[in-house]
Amino acid sequence: MDGAKLTWVGIDVAKATLDLHLLPSGQAHSLANNNAGHQQLRKLLPDPVGCLIVLEATGGYERKVVADLLDAGYRVAVINPKRVRDFARALGLVAKTDRLDARVLALFAEKVQPPSAQKTPENQAEIQQLVARRRQLIDLRTMESNRLEITPSKAARKSIQAVLKILERQIDGIEAAIEKLVESDDDWRQKTQLVQSVPGLGGVTATTLVADVPELGQLNRQEISALVGLAPFNRDSGKHQGKRSIGGGRKSVRSVLYMAALAARRCNPIIKAFADRLTQHGKPFKVVLTACMRKLLVIVNALVKSGQAWNPKLAS
Repeated sequence: MDGAKLTWVGIDVAKATLDLHLLPSGQAHSLANNNAGHQQLRKLLPDPVGCLIVLEATGGYERKVVADLLDAGYRVAVINPKRVRDFARALGLVAKTDRLDARVLALFAEKVQPPSAQKTPENQAEIQQLVARRRQLIDLRTMESNRLEITPSKAARKSIQAVLKILERQIDGIEAAIEKLVESDDDWRQKTQLVQSVPGLGGVTATTLVADVPELGQLNRQEISALVGLAPFNRDSGKHQGKRSIGGGRKSVRSVLYMAALAARRCNPIIKAFADRLTQHGKPFKVVLTACMRKLLVIVNALVKSGQAWNPKLAS
């Protein structure tokens, strides 16, 4: 599409407001982040064919407006806030206000032209929210369990134990809902079965991959590693060779793969041999475990792509 004919739009999303900036016209508007504001937003935007809209991922406040814009046929890109901040600093824009952020997002749309998001199917959005809620409840349970260990007061301990019982019931309910949703979809059911066929990977890992990596089985090994944030990046300059490191990607997926890699080091012969070989070559523990996480992800991606369950000979 001819860039000269495009309108570049930045929308800064807050809990109660939407700040809008359009380029090249320079128009700026502030709207309420509610149904009435979303309707007004649609009236202010140009035709979807000649428009690219960029927003930041704001922890959920942007979901409704993004869904509405995608339904209306607009090209919408949801960007990691760190990328936008780095872009603003590169332009020398240090100040930060909602109005200025909207302008930076419009400039980001014009200069970077990021790929637009795809509309998330209703079931995919549902399982993502359920998996995220399970993760939140498990974090709360861990915090309460830690408090129980260091709390001598009987009354305080009784309160913590009561909360733990509630959390256990909530987790059981969420997991039942996840299981029901997975069972209702043939593709998801097959994916979870293939993931769980790998020694060391259980239900939590399987449903997290189904929810948070819908691209599983559609990408090659380099692409899937980069997508999740397990592809090491070089840090070299001249003759100096810095340490390679990972970053970005999908933190929730890396968290479950970390725990899966710990289990696989003990019970998965391929991962155990791989980890032992790296250790013998003097690699630090974190480097070894990250490599195991990446290898598990690549194996699972290959299994889903081929539709074949775990086979040690093929995995090696």
